[in-house]
Amino acid sequence: MSLRILYATAELYPYVKTGGLGDVAAGLPPALKDLGAEMRYLLPGYPAVLGELKAGVVIHEFTEDALGLQGARLLRGHLPDGLAAYVLDAPRYFHRNHPYLTESGRAWPDNYLRFGAFCHVAAHMDRYDRWWQADIIHGHDWHCGLIPAYLSLRTEEAKPAGMITIHNIAYQGLFPAEKSKELHIPPQLMQTEGCEYYGKIGFLKAGIHFADAVTTVSPTYAQELMDPRFGFGLEGLLRRRADALYGIINGIDARIWDPASDADIPSRYTARRLSGKTANKRALLKEYGLKNPQKNMLAGIVSRLTPQKGIYNAIEALPVFLEKGLSVVILGTGDAEIEHSLEKLAARYPRQLGLRIGYDEALAHRIIAGADAVLMPSAFEPCGLVQLYAQRYGTLPIVQCVGGLADTVQDSVTGFSYQGGASELAATLQRALHVWQTKKAWKDIQRAGMAQDWSWQNAARHYLTLYEATASRRQKSRNGIKDISGTTHNHI
Repeated sequence: MSLRILYATAELYPYVKTGGLGDVAAGLPPALKDLGAEMRYLLPGYPAVLGELKAGVVIHEFTEDALGLQGARLLRGHLPDGLAAYVLDAPRYFHRNHPYLTESGRAWPDNYLRFGAFCHVAAHMDRYDRWWQADIIHGHDWHCGLIPAYLSLRTEEAKPAGMITIHNIAYQGLFPAEKSKELHIPPQLMQTEGCEYYGKIGFLKAGIHFADAVTTVSPTYAQELMDPRFGFGLEGLLRRRADALYGIINGIDARIWDPASDADIPSRYTARRLSGKTANKRALLKEYGLKNPQKNMLAGIVSRLTPQKGIYNAIEALPVFLEKGLSVVILGTGDAEIEHSLEKLAARYPRQLGLRIGYDEALAHRIIAGADAVLMPSAFEPCGLVQLYAQRYGTLPIVQCVGGLADTVQDSVTGFSYQGGASELAATLQRALHVWQTKKAWKDIQRAGMAQDWSWQNAARHYLTLYEATASRRQKSRNGIKDISGTTHNHI
């Protein structure tokens, strides 16, 4: 009998996406289904999701106002890709323009209740659909952090196991402790060994504490999370849970990110026929209105514009190269001060630097296809997807050697990497420019990157192994058999 997995996520491309979580949610479950797992999504009832749900039927109507769900409905159907999905149709919570933020950029004041209700429904799904029970409920990031906590309150031996994946530990879901009653968190869970975190409710902290398994999105990031420089206060808890912490590199959807068939780029190409990149570069320079010669190197940045992404280091390092003729195109949105600094830099170098504030999925494809290199000077990076897309498109990543960037980019083999700040970034960019001028060496690195297999099938095999081990441990526990393996798998 195949394992039954309830995959709970607050984002799913193409319906709602603010970062890599949406891409992961779109790519991993189909790959797991192909390996034989019985996958079902649980999604918030965003209008875009409700509009695409096929054969949707109401399986439960909420009549009591617990967690603010009165009048909400739980739907079951399937998405256009054929995967089964439950959708929590709660208009008061999910009919909004942004999943987390108001138009002024502040967090919705009821985020604790919106996602608390989502977690509560996930943890009790088998009560709403008595014909299907998950073996494992796999939640993602702080939005799903209370799922393992709610599962811990259930006394049935046959309850599902809980798993949480940390995509970015900087976002933890911290809320006032007095909200615990609204969230149906009993006093025995509002303890240091529970949901309490420095006088607040910690959604992600609760998930890490109560989950049967904790995963994150690269082996190096799994190690970094136990270091005070990267753990954002949770490093001690993660060290205590090291035997349940696993690092699994993300994948990419090779159907969507394929330069040989990408409908969003002007000219398609392969590793054997790289000439198509030249046409994409020409079109990209024109799209951004840059007057720099096409013979000059073109670097791209596709990123959230936040301090995490190291954008200030790029702002400091780039001017000397812009003076020498480097072209740069940037797409992103985020911190207002960073946006303003980039606007000033673009005004200073209008021929060489093009800036688009916002996010445009198709333009992201065109940048990755048309640029010669992409810059990722992140201060920390759990996994990163842009460097994986870039390698597949023969666009060389220039990355800070942290987290998943360290695991996926081999210096001078599939890209360029460094450790440090703006001066180290500048030195590495200079090194890349030197290789760029040696066309054969550059093409060798391009083709090496394009030969890498970053498909979701690799990650899915690791997740399936972990699901099986977690379900086995839970079964042994039910049978009173002690698991004495003592194996730590944070190297996956």
